[in-house]
Amino acid sequence: MKNLLTTLLCVFTLVITVGQNVPVDFEANGNGASWTWTVFENDINPPLEIVDNPDPTGQNTSSTVAKFTALQAGQPFAGCESLHGAGIGTFSLTSSTSTIKIMVWKSVISDVGIKLVDNTSWSLGEIKVANTLVNEWEEISFDFSDHVGIAYDQIVIFPDFNARSSDNIIYFDNISFSPEVMLDAPMTAAPDPTIDPANVISMFSGVYTNVPVDTWLAAWSVANYNEIQIDNNDTKKYEDLDYAGIETTGANIIDASNMAYFHIDVWTPNMTTFRVKLVDFGADGNYAGGDDSEHEIVFDNPQKNSWISYSIPLSDFTGLASRTHLAQLILSGKPAGEGVVYIDNVYYSNTPNAVNEFHVGTFEMFPNPTNNDLTIISDKIIESIKVYDTKGVSVWEEKRCSENCTLITSQLEPGIYTILVLTDGQTITKRFIKY
Repeated sequence: MKNLLTTLLCVFTLVITVGQNVPVDFEANGNGASWTWTVFENDINPPLEIVDNPDPTGQNTSSTVAKFTALQAGQPFAGCESLHGAGIGTFSLTSSTSTIKIMVWKSVISDVGIKLVDNTSWSLGEIKVANTLVNEWEEISFDFSDHVGIAYDQIVIFPDFNARSSDNIIYFDNISFSPEVMLDAPMTAAPDPTIDPANVISMFSGVYTNVPVDTWLAAWSVANYNEIQIDNNDTKKYEDLDYAGIETTGANIIDASNMAYFHIDVWTPNMTTFRVKLVDFGADGNYAGGDDSEHEIVFDNPQKNSWISYSIPLSDFTGLASRTHLAQLILSGKPAGEGVVYIDNVYYSNTPNAVNEFHVGTFEMFPNPTNNDLTIISDKIIESIKVYDTKGVSVWEEKRCSENCTLITSQLEPGIYTILVLTDGQTITKRFIKY
């Protein structure tokens, strides 16, 4: 009986994990064209139509596509949905299928929404992304990494999530589930801190003299740890991260009572939540001695593929009864057990670093994938752009080009490329696909 139950459970898990009927291409022998699609909140609810591709000369050369007529009298959230338990199938997202992509052809700029629903009609809600092009096909991506592990059996599409002044016709096609295109590691080192060493207690930095640390991965941690170099700079890497304990106990315990900030530089390709916890062992200096205290700071949606410099006021750690016996620093986050994070410049200081919350402002790069020009827009002056192939060979470089640059990709072979943009002293690292 036990073996039979185990087998049944394995079969059930397989069904809900890999059940997407994708790609949804609306072709006669594919997925989507024969499904039952219900149109809602669209006034008289004209049905979803399967029609010939109106523009097969762009990046979408499919024969047939879906046509949705968003009526002016309809609601902004008018859309269409597949039938529960049919069409898209029954499935749950994994880290390998958490990016949903869809091609759209629209005459207006407005949000496109996608929502996944379970068999009880419950959902975490739609995710909305606006198209950037009009009157041509464009592929847009939706990050569903926070929805991993939930069993779904319905997909809902909101093609024109917007209050309308006229009837709008939207075509959509080629819905797929795939990994997010992201870097595996930073290509540049974390920014050097600028605080006077006299005002710092450093645990790890190439700029300062570091105090002794017992371990950067305590035995009770759930993570893998490696010491590596990024751009000839010592860096610490955690992967498969659920939580990692860093300890300074006994003679190495840290007295940060004269410090005002905790600082850490972080780079991640996939974490949707990053947490920092400080633990003080109290006057006795021992774990669980009765006077321990701790507090955790949570950062949601950290910028991916860029160095972030967190200078956190120690006063924000309100659960700490004191800061005289700091013995543990605990890093954790989501996705639990799958997080990848690189860290550098871990220290306490009595002044904030000159760069606090190191991240980009408004930065756009489109279309991606591209087969012609790649447009790069920033709200800051772009000082330089460098492009590398998968072997790390520089294939293109552009000097200062105001806030708007165009990369002509016709000179590049099809493949995946890494682009480094230097703006306002910050290096932004992203990937694009040339096809």
